[in-house]
Amino acid sequence: MSVYAESSAVLSWLLDEESSAEVRRLLAAQDVVIASDLTLIECDRVILRAAAVGELTEGEAAERRAHLTEASSHWQILRISPEVVDRARSPFPGEPIRTLDAIHLASALVARAAVPGLKLLSLDDRVRRVARAIGIELLPA
Repeated sequence: MSVYAESSAVLSWLLDEESSAEVRRLLAAQDVVIASDLTLIECDRVILRAAAVGELTEGEAAERRAHLTEASSHWQILRISPEVVDRARSPFPGEPIRTLDAIHLASALVARAAVPGLKLLSLDDRVRRVARAIGIELLPA
């Protein structure tokens, strides 16, 4: 199985939120994990922000960034290419769609064109609603 890992799911795992065990299990079960540059940027920014405002210690933040670096070294990283930008600039069902969500959805569509059967791993209800509307299978189901 193959999955596009969207930021909300990866952050749940990194921040040890309620769904972290399920996300970790789903990621480990995949033959191929694809993530966008955007996933890595958003995860790093959330961790940096959490440390800056005192929600994480510097040590905790460094540990979480190390986990992300280790995990993502085994993922296929999808660049924010002109094809992704063009699709993200086009309408999606259920507009308005937030900019970063549009980039994730466009990235998932581009990745799915190369990897048939690709599913989207997301915990974000807005992203999941649009993904469902454009025919992308979701994890968790």
